[in-house]
Amino acid sequence: MTEYNGKGLVHSVESFGSADGPGVRFMIFLQGCNMRCRYCHNPDTWAGKKGEWMSADELLDKAVKYKAYWKDNGGITVSGGEALLQIDFLLELFKKAKKRGINTCLDTSCNPFTREESWFAKFEELMQYTDLLLVDIKEIDNEKHKKLTGCTNENILDMCRYLSDIKKPVWIRHVLVPGWSDFDEDLHALRSFIDTLDNVEKVEVLPYHTLGTFKWKELGIKNVLEEEGVKPPEEDRILNAKKILGAEL
Repeated sequence: MTEYNGKGLVHSVESFGSADGPGVRFMIFLQGCNMRCRYCHNPDTWAGKKGEWMSADELLDKAVKYKAYWKDNGGITVSGGEALLQIDFLLELFKKAKKRGINTCLDTSCNPFTREESWFAKFEELMQYTDLLLVDIKEIDNEKHKKLTGCTNENILDMCRYLSDIKKPVWIRHVLVPGWSDFDEDLHALRSFIDTLDNVEKVEVLPYHTLGTFKWKELGIKNVLEEEGVKPPEEDRILNAKKILGAEL
């Protein structure tokens, strides 16, 4: 992303999100992502130059119009793309959200995470204003993760360990893709990793779907999963993954 200009590059917003955090959420999708997940349903968020530049106050003014629907556990969830690529904007947004008494949730793949400065100092500060993180662990095996996403998972797992160390609440999410991220041995390995963490409130298994396939075609991007004829997982495989990972049945 470019140098911070006081605004965030926004892909879209959704007024009544119900699947990305507790309660009813005002969803903010930021533009830009370095990962190239084979199953991504929002490849239109990859590019870091498209979208609409908006200030934190503009977004929060939109969000609070729906505050009556949030009740006790709703709020805003920032997703992407990958929101942590715009950490300066995210920090300003969450600071201002907390001043307005808004619950904050971050949906992230953890891909930008590093302990190098000055990024890490910003992340440490961001965590002071973040109530919950939805952490997507795509695949526990690093080589399979690279094949699935084009990136290593080493810094992703390091971020998970850091969040555990500071006791920041997280929900772990795993997208189940037949032939790519549904191997029993890896699901057991992921469960073993999750069991080392002290901050996991919930585990969610998200079945792969093909609803975003048309976007790949519109953007002219090669879709390996479609070429392979990969279908959504069968119910027995979803149930198997949930049992292994300790997700709600």
